[in-house]
Amino acid sequence: MKRIICFVLLSLGICHGAMASSVYRYVDENGRVTFTDQRVHDGYVPLVKTLKGWKQITPPANWREGLLEYQPMIEEAAIRYNISAELVSAVVHAESHFNPVAVSSAGAVGLMQLMPGTAARYQVTNRQDPKQNIEGGTRYLRDLMVLFKNDLSLAVAAYNAGENAVIRRGYKIPPYKETQRYVKKVLALYKHYQQSNHGGYVAQN
Repeated sequence: MKRIICFVLLSLGICHGAMASSVYRYVDENGRVTFTDQRVHDGYVPLVKTLKGWKQITPPANWREGLLEYQPMIEEAAIRYNISAELVSAVVHAESHFNPVAVSSAGAVGLMQLMPGTAARYQVTNRQDPKQNIEGGTRYLRDLMVLFKNDLSLAVAAYNAGENAVIRRGYKIPPYKETQRYVKKVLALYKHYQQSNHGGYVAQN
């Protein structure tokens, strides 16, 4: 298998003395694997070059490592869009456990689990890029806070179920078990992040 992969990479000029700066791997619905130096869409997973060759980017070992790695980006976006960094961290934690390559069964991708429509709305061209994902997700969360007049529960519910679901229910949390659990989880995470200032928190599953 390694020889086959290397042959494919060699044909692109990206194996052993590569000329391309980036390599991406894509597996389609039939299990066919494609390697390329062009990212066609964000289903193409970036690879990194190591002493042993090319390997797929892996998520942090645990949420604590992810928090340390992505907290500067979260704080920067929170300041830019005038929203609580602890709230953004809580949403990232609930959505992906700080895994930048997380993909849900519904097709949401990345740290803040952006759907294609939300990504397009906020000019996110690569949902697996941590900075873009955090920027888009933070802007969306800020807009929801504005829409629901800083009602935290409604904004969080809308992040999960969509703003129209909240509006249709008369500006109330929709009666979906998933959304109701999600709101409770994010609010609990938010409270802990506020109290701990990002330190010493015991993760909730």
